[in-house]
Amino acid sequence: MREVSGGITAVKGLLAGAGRAGLKRPGNDVALLYAPEGAAVAGVFTTNRFQAAPVRWTRRQAARGRAFAVVANSGNANAATGPAGERDAARMAELVAELLSVPAREVMVASTGVIGRPLPMKKIEAGIRQAAASLRANGGPAAARAIMTTDTRPKECAVAFSLGGRTVHLGGMAKGAAMIAPNLATTLAFLATDAAADPALLRACLRTAADRSFHCITVEGDTSTNDTILLLATGQTGRLTAANRRAFQTALDEVMTRLARAIVLDAEGATKFVTVVVRGAAREADARRVAMTIANSVLVKTALAGADPNWGRVLAAAGRSGVRFDPDRVELRLGDVVVVRRGRPTAYDPKQAHRALAGPEVMIDLHLRAGRAASTVWTCDLTAEYVRLNAEYTS
Repeated sequence: MREVSGGITAVKGLLAGAGRAGLKRPGNDVALLYAPEGAAVAGVFTTNRFQAAPVRWTRRQAARGRAFAVVANSGNANAATGPAGERDAARMAELVAELLSVPAREVMVASTGVIGRPLPMKKIEAGIRQAAASLRANGGPAAARAIMTTDTRPKECAVAFSLGGRTVHLGGMAKGAAMIAPNLATTLAFLATDAAADPALLRACLRTAADRSFHCITVEGDTSTNDTILLLATGQTGRLTAANRRAFQTALDEVMTRLARAIVLDAEGATKFVTVVVRGAAREADARRVAMTIANSVLVKTALAGADPNWGRVLAAAGRSGVRFDPDRVELRLGDVVVVRRGRPTAYDPKQAHRALAGPEVMIDLHLRAGRAASTVWTCDLTAEYVRLNAEYTS
């Protein structure tokens, strides 16, 4: 497997474009992906009860397993918008279908931005028309920029690898900087491969990869109303089968992990990329639960912002996770510094512990000594800049 340029349009049989609806300033805010010969499609979606209208539309259509296009807008979530929002999501698909001469039911729709505001459809339609007019084989980077909201940079990745003796490409793009917490799908992410694939097998691979990547990140523990991950297979090169699934899964895991980590690296106001490792749990689910509780702790995250080795906050978070373990057996490391052994503080150097938290990358390693299972979660610190950005988001 090797990294290649081009983002999602490194994939054969896929075009991308971008247009401006004027929902955000400056730049494009409508992205369009188009597979002229059609593609198999798989998706995973938010489990938030307030699911946005585009999520409901796309969940229904993706279940058919076939897609020609994906249209996405940033700057407006089209969530909590009632029947009008449902009509607007459908209209986005219908307009793309008209412009590309494809069935509306095979157009996927996604939106991201402020919740509770009606879509300005005249503007959206103008942006969609521009995006359709700009479709090209190297349009991936422009589309990746168009889906950004508070992101400071686009997030894209593509690789080439061998599948059944043929070279296959797999690329993706994602957006997200806040309201990030794993729950089936996190943020918006669109992926494509030029392999041919049965939708059921494609769906199984996507769910596995999501569990190993997007389900392992959190910024502040909030699951969005609009979370959507879609994977298209254009069928231009090799074929994904049960026999060669491992090679495809490895590539998909790699691309999705890079995209997921890029979201944490670009989290609003963040200054640190934090890896939380929980080892020695009785079950992997227990390890994941403890790791997520630590990663979502406001007290832990603010201590990280100040490089304060206040390890008691880590133990307190683990202890309230609901997972059973013996507190008198745990060991905790901050970077290379062992600060707790057998549930008690060691004679560590506070300055050394501070230095372990002061850099741009931080490791928290908790060993429960209750079994052999482990889990890794990626998160960030919580700074005053995050509070400022979110205190003024709609005003």
